[in-house]
Amino acid sequence: MKENPVRWFEIYVQDAQRAMTFYEKMLGLKLERLKEDMGPEIQAMWMFPSDHSASGATGALVQMKGVPSGGNSTIVYFGSEDCSVEVKRATEAGGTVFKDKFSIGPHGFIALVKDPDGNIVGLHSMK
Repeated sequence: MKENPVRWFEIYVQDAQRAMTFYEKMLGLKLERLKEDMGPEIQAMWMFPSDHSASGATGALVQMKGVPSGGNSTIVYFGSEDCSVEVKRATEAGGTVFKDKFSIGPHGFIALVKDPDGNIVGLHSMK
């Protein structure tokens, strides 16, 4: 296999504008609103920055009719230099800490936060 197995992720939300504000503030980046017609089911979609020549995956925040947020069984991990920075930003942006930064041995550190829609997302760093 020559590609990374994860190509895309979607985080389902109930309030796309609130979620976009939360993730932009927590991660210190800008999301792009996708405006193409995706049918009547998708109410809003905000895509995370992407560079198709770089490794890793990108995805979007999605507000879709009939798809609840929270209680997700998949955790998406965002990379960072020091995940404690994003934990602090998450709380300032209206999220909560589910599991504060802790060591995963030689693989670095992770933390888990809940966004305002109740989704748990992971943060990973090497320091």
